Amino acid sequence: MRSGVIAQKVGMTRVFTEAGEHVPVTVLKLDGCQVVAHRTKEKNGYTAVQVGIGRAKVKNVSKAERARFAVANVEPKMKLAEFRVPEDGLIPVGAEITADHFVVGQFVDVTGTTTGKGFAGPMKRWNFGGLRASHGVSISHRSHGSTGGRQDPGKTFKNKKMAGHLGTDRVTTQNLRVVQTDVERGLVLVEGSVPGHAGNYIFIRDAVKRALPKDAPMPGKFKTSNGAPAAPAEEQKEG
Repeated sequence: MRSGVIAQKVGMTRVFTEAGEHVPVTVLKLDGCQVVAHRTKEKNGYTAVQVGIGRAKVKNVSKAERARFAVANVEPKMKLAEFRVPEDGLIPVGAEITADHFVVGQFVDVTGTTTGKGFAGPMKRWNFGGLRASHGVSISHRSHGSTGGRQDPGKTFKNKKMAGHLGTDRVTTQNLRVVQTDVERGLVLVEGSVPGHAGNYIFIRDAVKRALPKDAPMPGKFKTSNGAPAAPAEEQKEG
């Protein structure tokens, strides 16, 4: 299990294959995605990597948080997240994870917050068919109709699908294929749509239901604090 990353959703576009077929893709940008801290079994009871992205204004960061970033020698980050990893999957603190952390053709799970749509009726929220357009129905054509019996059961059951707030839910879309990566610009292009609107922060992980490609870098692909790319794990062990 490798560490995931935080990316920012840029928008959607399409790319063309060699056969001339177009593939709809979502562009995700890794803007300074750095490792901020480690979580260890000895100190925290579990092993994880804390990752941060974006640049936060110092005046908006508490003194305690500024101290934590100073220990890691990292600029204050706008968004933080933890990813559980085994002990041999820890990436050095301060390292910047690059776009080639993911291999073209592999599958990833993407988590984001869906676009908020406010108060919505049952037809938009639950895809109800609505009432009849005529023959006795007046005004309430898009209503959900009856919500329960009178004497039996004498109530509306819990979780009944009704009108209400729609959107702003945490959603994970599984098994999205990585179509292309751009290391210089920090872009990862995944096939299909991703939850949320442009500008949202998105979590990208290796797919749990698909096998990780053999050529995927372990424990990941990243640049060290001096800007040099990290050597593969095999070379580090040999050295």
